[in-house]
Amino acid sequence: MKQTIRLFLVALFAGAITLGGYKFFEEKEHISFAPQQNSNLVKTNFSSTAEGMNTDFTEAADKTVHAVVHVKNITVSRQPTNIMEYFQGGGQPRAMVGSGSGVIISPDGYIVTNNHVIANASDLEVTLNNNKTYTAKLIGTDPTTDIALIKIDGDDDFPFIPFGDSNNVKIGEWVLAVGNPFNLTSTVTAGIISAKARDLNQFDGNPQSFLQTDAAVNRGNSGGALVNTRGELIGINTAITSETGSYVGYSFAVPSNNARKVIEDILEYGNVQRGILGIQVGNLNSDLAKKLGVDETQGVYVGGIEKGSGADKGGIKEGDIIKQLDGVTVNKFADLAGYIGSKRPNDVVEVTVLRDGNEKTIPVTLIKLETFSIDDLGLEVKNTTKAELKERGLNNGVTVTRALTPEVSKYKLEGIIITKLNDETVNDIDDVKRIMSERDYHTPIKMTFMDTAGNVNSFIFR
Repeated sequence: MKQTIRLFLVALFAGAITLGGYKFFEEKEHISFAPQQNSNLVKTNFSSTAEGMNTDFTEAADKTVHAVVHVKNITVSRQPTNIMEYFQGGGQPRAMVGSGSGVIISPDGYIVTNNHVIANASDLEVTLNNNKTYTAKLIGTDPTTDIALIKIDGDDDFPFIPFGDSNNVKIGEWVLAVGNPFNLTSTVTAGIISAKARDLNQFDGNPQSFLQTDAAVNRGNSGGALVNTRGELIGINTAITSETGSYVGYSFAVPSNNARKVIEDILEYGNVQRGILGIQVGNLNSDLAKKLGVDETQGVYVGGIEKGSGADKGGIKEGDIIKQLDGVTVNKFADLAGYIGSKRPNDVVEVTVLRDGNEKTIPVTLIKLETFSIDDLGLEVKNTTKAELKERGLNNGVTVTRALTPEVSKYKLEGIIITKLNDETVNDIDDVKRIMSERDYHTPIKMTFMDTAGNVNSFIFR
């Protein structure tokens, strides 16, 4: 009995010591790792981080999905059934159906879409998100920006998306891509603005700038809306870059300011009015800056001035570096092209240039760019000024501005002046339009021109 009591007391004493020691060390540990008032440890505010990720897209989606439509394009072509029809034309008519998306931009049914969605259409059909179908009519197109305007009519007002200001879009800003592919009703994807004024010359030779986003855009979404979180239209989804033809992380949209200007021009003038500064330019980089002996690596270098242009009359000089347009920063040619693309002839633009190390702001009145695409030759031409003709020793002619196909571009015809087509004198682009419309489609085209070295040559296009 005494032995039992002794063991019990020993166990009780040992337990008390163990408990007391544990309590002592626990409190010591707690005290030793308590935050100090002068601690240099960085605290992360997880609550604010989570709040930033919880952007609500539901309101923007609800505002926009009903104004994005499915556009069906029906084209009719003739397929030759024998060798004679192959050479002489004719054959059995065959209907082909293409499709894309469109955006209603006014309550009376005007719809903006891509030119490639409705190109060569015999009939256009539009289906709204509520599955109602309407016949659409073509109002006008602009292949250069890949923008087209169509219209539907109804008894009631249509839902529409208001325009936003694409100049105010910021890189990293949340956006929604809204499309209506394959007549499956509207679909919405989310992403951010990945880049602005993206130059796609390396992809398709189109000298304009795009908004780039990582919001998923696939086939059938062309012509759909790119909107901000307020539900405002900031772009028209136009292109993706992909080896497979499906979305891989890059998609591009025509900025809303440019699309809006094209649409307003089509409604007011029937065609697009393009204004230009009248300069030849180059993008600055380390190599060019070193070659030119300048310190700047961002901006647009003025390599030449078109006589009689707004730049010439305003006082811009060769060697100037354009840094801003109306206060908007210009880092590369795509920035300049994108901003000027939203302006019209006779608009005045405040051009900030760097000259001899000093900044100078010059008001420049834009002149009208008058061009015509000679599709059969694969060339784009513009009217030539009297000063340019006099400098080249010519009395008439139109100037080639660019090649339209890779096959023609290898001949380096930019800058030549076409004086005759099929031995008829060419004074301006109106003469070009008339000669090309009157010629027999099956006959060759003879082009007489002066090259940049002053030599007169002739090409025959068959």
